[in-house]
Amino acid sequence: QVQLVESGGGLVQAGGSLRLSCAASGRTFSRFGMGWFRQAPGKEREFVAGIGWSAGGTYYTDSVKGRFTISRDNAKNTVYLQMNSLKPDDTAVYFCAAGLLAGVQGPYAYWGQGTQVTVSS
Repeated sequence: QVQLVESGGGLVQAGGSLRLSCAASGRTFSRFGMGWFRQAPGKEREFVAGIGWSAGGTYYTDSVKGRFTISRDNAKNTVYLQMNSLKPDDTAVYFCAAGLLAGVQGPYAYWGQGTQVTVSS
């Protein structure tokens, strides 16, 4: 069992930056592929970025390429999502996800509760 707790969301103006963190419980974090998803009001959940359990490969959806960076610190059991040049369209609840031995696009079996990101224009 893995528990995930997101933090770092908030209100930011367009063009600004935020860094989301996802802290995972357990001692086998390094064996989990991690991902970030988001869900805006009235829209389906969208896969934003992923990082594999080995070799550190990453994936980004097209709308965030060049602006968002996913990274992990296995010593801290934490995955990050650095978000730069934020746009109002990035407004959503952001969720962290984990999958044992998952690649850059999952699959994921564990989910956090989410953190709200609001970008004002």
